[in-house]
Amino acid sequence: MSDRLFIFDTTLRDGEQVPGCQLNTVEKIQVAKALEALGVDVIEAGFPISSPGDFKSVVEISKAVTWPTICALTRAVQKDIDVAAEALKYAKRGRIHTGIGTSDPHIMYKFNSNREEIIERAVAATKYAKKFAEDVEFYCEDAGRTENEYLARVVEAVIKAGATVVNIPDTTGYCLPDEYGAKIKYLMEHVDGVHKAILSTHCHNDLGMATANTVQGVLNGARQVEVTINGIGERAGNTSLEEIAMIFKSHKECGITTNINTTKIYGISRMVSSLMNMPVQPNKAIVGRNAFAHSSGIHQDGVLKNVTTYEIIDPKEVGIDDNAIVLTARSGRAALKHRLHVLGIDLTQEKLDQVYEDFLKLADKKKEITDDDVLVLAGADRSQNHHIKMEYLQVTSGVGVRPVASLGLSIAGEKFEAASSGNGPVDAAIKALKQIIHRQMVLKEFTIQAISKGSDDVGKVHMQVEYDGHVYYGFGANTDIIAASVEAYIDAINKFVK
Repeated sequence: MSDRLFIFDTTLRDGEQVPGCQLNTVEKIQVAKALEALGVDVIEAGFPISSPGDFKSVVEISKAVTWPTICALTRAVQKDIDVAAEALKYAKRGRIHTGIGTSDPHIMYKFNSNREEIIERAVAATKYAKKFAEDVEFYCEDAGRTENEYLARVVEAVIKAGATVVNIPDTTGYCLPDEYGAKIKYLMEHVDGVHKAILSTHCHNDLGMATANTVQGVLNGARQVEVTINGIGERAGNTSLEEIAMIFKSHKECGITTNINTTKIYGISRMVSSLMNMPVQPNKAIVGRNAFAHSSGIHQDGVLKNVTTYEIIDPKEVGIDDNAIVLTARSGRAALKHRLHVLGIDLTQEKLDQVYEDFLKLADKKKEITDDDVLVLAGADRSQNHHIKMEYLQVTSGVGVRPVASLGLSIAGEKFEAASSGNGPVDAAIKALKQIIHRQMVLKEFTIQAISKGSDDVGKVHMQVEYDGHVYYGFGANTDIIAASVEAYIDAINKFVK
């Protein structure tokens, strides 16, 4: 068996299903190009029949990248497959990813069917997809809870029908690592013709075992892993690309190699976090802010004597370079352009000039600019076309005084002003906002995160606002956390269905 492990990235499909993480087509192309530079083998670009936006994204990503295989997801439905084939017509290497649920709960309750009929539908979908693409992947949804003997029958049938890859998802994240590894081993040993196809893992993190399950799947014969940047994905997320890449790079005794250029991991991690407005938890393996930080005195002493005492990975291996160019108010356009390029963003001269002006304003407030600051600045123009914009905000707050906020908004070019007091400066500012925007809105979630550690840092604010039975997601970033909070609220309001 080959020791080459194929990396199938589903950040733009499974990862983008996370509420509040939707990207436009331009942003998806930006991520796709970064994934290509990272070295992923397969990019799952979307679910074409689900929306015109997803269809367009698959088309445009197919045009934009060169060597990775572009994959489109479908159900085991002819219309889905027709639409996917149409979306993939510009792909240099296209793959149709079709499938159906195989566990008893899916068969009985989702499809109101039986095991034999599911096999017939699986074979029919595979054969139909094969008419449009030589490369066909079949997913056995909820394989983690599918009885092994029946699962082997399904896998054998779709391989005979022409599937080149068979995906064995732990859709609910329920399996234990030993159990999932044993499932892959069973298939390797009991499926006639299994070596004519590649078995793939697709593990969810509901019980925190996605990476462990994926590793066990690989060690037992799977040779494709379906992963996302930062482990994003539905519910608790998917297996993290960076964790799998660094596990097998660190454990060379496993004999597993990938095509990943690990020095680009940190840059794309920050890019995805910024574009999807989804912070990376500080203690996240490989890419978290604290992944290479040491606060314990014993640890610090050990690292100073020899870095290998507590660090198994050189930070430079994942693209964290302590000697990187430090951006300050004295930095020129060339330095900013270089840092953006390192982070996977190439701007037109006109856009670079706009970002540079904002960069100088921020640099005057901060001692130095971080990579996350740069990414926020590069994406800040997304608010320029908003219907509602903040003109000014003035807040009076302190100990022993009642917080008061004065706010000015521009709504379709018309100016509005309001003032209000509140329990705190943010509360006062939002109450002033609500005096202008007369809608029944409920703030469901409010998260503040500093990008790095300084008191002069840019603060990121994420909000969930409920309106008319729907939840909308807003994002703001500013060195003034009160301003960032109002920006996030306005961002959510601008997304309300008119």
